Amino acid sequence: MNTPDASSTTPRGRKHRGRRFAAALGAVAIGVVGVGSATSTATAADRPNIRVAMVGEIDSLNPFIAILASSTALLAYQYEPLVQFAASDNAVAPGMADSWETSDDAKTWTFKLDPDAKWSDDEPITSEDVVWTIEAIKENDALKQAYGALLENIDTVSAPDDTTVVMELSAPQASNPGVELPIVPEHVWSTIDDPAAYPNDSDTVGSGPFIITKYSKTGGVELKANDNYREGAPKVGGVIYVPFKNSDASVQALKTGEVDIAADLTPAQYKALESVDNITAIAGTGRRYTAIAINPGAMDSAGQPMGDGNPVLQDPIVRQAIVRAIDSSTLLDKVMQGLGDPATAEIPPTYPLYHWNASELPYSFDPAAANKLLDDAGYTKGADGIRVDKSGNPIQLRLMGRSTDPTHQQMVDYIKPWLKDIGIGITSEMKAPAQVNDDSTLGNYDLYFTGWGMGPDPDFQMSINLCSSRPNADGTGATSESNWCSPEFDEMYAKQHAELDQEKRSEYVVEAQKLIYNAAVNNVLYYQKSLQAYRSDRFGDFVRQPEGEGVILGQNGPWGLYSATPIESTTSGGESGGGANPLWWIIGGVVVIGVVTVIVVSRRRGASADNKE
Repeated sequence: MNTPDASSTTPRGRKHRGRRFAAALGAVAIGVVGVGSATSTATAADRPNIRVAMVGEIDSLNPFIAILASSTALLAYQYEPLVQFAASDNAVAPGMADSWETSDDAKTWTFKLDPDAKWSDDEPITSEDVVWTIEAIKENDALKQAYGALLENIDTVSAPDDTTVVMELSAPQASNPGVELPIVPEHVWSTIDDPAAYPNDSDTVGSGPFIITKYSKTGGVELKANDNYREGAPKVGGVIYVPFKNSDASVQALKTGEVDIAADLTPAQYKALESVDNITAIAGTGRRYTAIAINPGAMDSAGQPMGDGNPVLQDPIVRQAIVRAIDSSTLLDKVMQGLGDPATAEIPPTYPLYHWNASELPYSFDPAAANKLLDDAGYTKGADGIRVDKSGNPIQLRLMGRSTDPTHQQMVDYIKPWLKDIGIGITSEMKAPAQVNDDSTLGNYDLYFTGWGMGPDPDFQMSINLCSSRPNADGTGATSESNWCSPEFDEMYAKQHAELDQEKRSEYVVEAQKLIYNAAVNNVLYYQKSLQAYRSDRFGDFVRQPEGEGVILGQNGPWGLYSATPIESTTSGGESGGGANPLWWIIGGVVVIGVVTVIVVSRRRGASADNKE
């Protein structure tokens, strides 16, 4: 589905516009029968806000800088990419661009924008906005942190007219270069002296369904509905992200009605909420993995050592032994209570085209094999059972986790004795998410709990393992997933990046994941379900991604909160996820047809009368 297909681009655009017409007709139909959602004439101020519990920290609301999931998920409501992923099945779908086509050699990509599209401040959205966004990142290292790796293959970008964007690539590219990158308004950002330092946290301008109006660390984030959103104004007036120190507090707030929806629940919280009146709990198909990153000897973009990782971890044998000593199946069963899937490598089975489907792994749980690896490598045990490194120092490692995630501490309680069994001592340290992000970027760790949510195309996730993804010495610049560099991996990445045959590309992506796995720098433990819950007495009709089994928050797009419908305006009591009652749509459609028929007949009669006169 990622192979360029010029013949399908324009028709896809037509279907897109067709859906908008159908939605508009449906809205009219519901309005006629008096059971519709928020009226199109109501302003954002007239519509209720939806309140979202926010446990994770905001690292930045600048789309060029933000890395943490809590920030990027929020920004997905504000900025559209050229091409996005459909709510129903994660297939590539129109975003800011209505249609696109590519040359036969997949080196020239042409995108067509909606000529009527507007930013939230009523300025027109033009191709110059796209060009400015891409060139700003390519010309400024400080803006490459979040999406720089996506643009490395773009040689030039131009705007032949207001609605056309042409990208010339250095090499053929299988994935659509218009996905993921959020486009910002040129008329706002080009006037800022230092875009990398711009907080972008109040009175902002965007193209998505909601626009950031206010942010403070203690007060949270407020967004208002964007009535210029090309898919139509949201049914809620805005979104308020309410900060909490931990998920226990957010769950209590959900029960009392202080917030309307919460995510990142622990399995115990999820199971407890399943039986609470007026609350609907969901276990969405995961697009994230949970892992332990192992510091292989972090280096900066200039190839100089950075951070304070224990040098013993530069030996791949030690890293492989650690992987073999950790029983990820037990962690999934005990910590996640089975709410997830066993892992192989980074890409979860949600994306079967690129998932490494294997029942046996080279470094599966085997403490005896782990001990043998270390024995054979000459790491002897002292009298206390802790091994010493080649300099005679006891192997004592730090394991870092997030203080906001209770599962991290729970996993530590299992992992400490497992690693002690192979002669490695562990001290744990739970820190704020932003601190974990800073320390991991700078290589200040031995082991730490990590995880990434990823989109349907693996190109970006693979790209952050390239040698060129290593950050500058101060942590700015590109983002590296595991502070790891392998020329062999770089070569495999380049092959998958340019391969236009889907079957071959899938094989290359799996091989790339195996290289990461065998290097033992990122021990993927499991693919967890995304556990969320919402007040079904106040909001309903949420669109999940993928359809029926996916998540509401943390999607590959804005559909979750954009679709939120106040319960008093739903059609039939408004329980979750059911959508409008088909009967009302049928009745509405019949009424509309009748009204239209009367109008047409009346006009014909009027016209006839006029002609007679």
